[in-house]
Amino acid sequence: MTQKLTRTEQKMLLSLAREAITGYVNGGEIPDSEVYAPALQCRCGCFVTIRKEGVLRGCIGSFVSDKPLYELVRMMAIAAATNDPRFYPMRPADLDDFSIEISVLSPLEKIASPDHIKVGTHGIYIIKNSCHGVLLPQVAVEYGWDRNTFLSQTCLKAGLKPDDWEEGADIMIFSAQIVN
Repeated sequence: MTQKLTRTEQKMLLSLAREAITGYVNGGEIPDSEVYAPALQCRCGCFVTIRKEGVLRGCIGSFVSDKPLYELVRMMAIAAATNDPRFYPMRPADLDDFSIEISVLSPLEKIASPDHIKVGTHGIYIIKNSCHGVLLPQVAVEYGWDRNTFLSQTCLKAGLKPDDWEEGADIMIFSAQIVN
């Protein structure tokens, strides 16, 4: 995504995500309204993060999409609520108090050196052999990590050894507009 979303567009995305989650969890009804805001028609990736009482409850996303952003947000919101393997699928009782954060992504950029990573600006996607893992830009800031810790934690998320980023791994970066 090249242009920043306005606050109105951000509120629209958050509302669409919340409606999708509550509709699906309460019986499978997913709103299917068309959204005409031009910025929400872009074909870019996003991640949707759900927190319950400030604690991670689900996070799923996609780096690319052949669908408009607003449709991908709906899909990823439902997936974060029901398909994140780290958590049981949300139930109606879980809908009382939860927050949503949407990360609207720039395209992935393969880097030749980890020196290109700017903590707080970039997220990391690491691939080595058949393992891959991603951490969003805000995660490093949230935990106060430096670049090497951020790389090591991304490796661990991928199921790799902490230092596997140092040799033979493909490292890609991306930025995100955080909507919450």
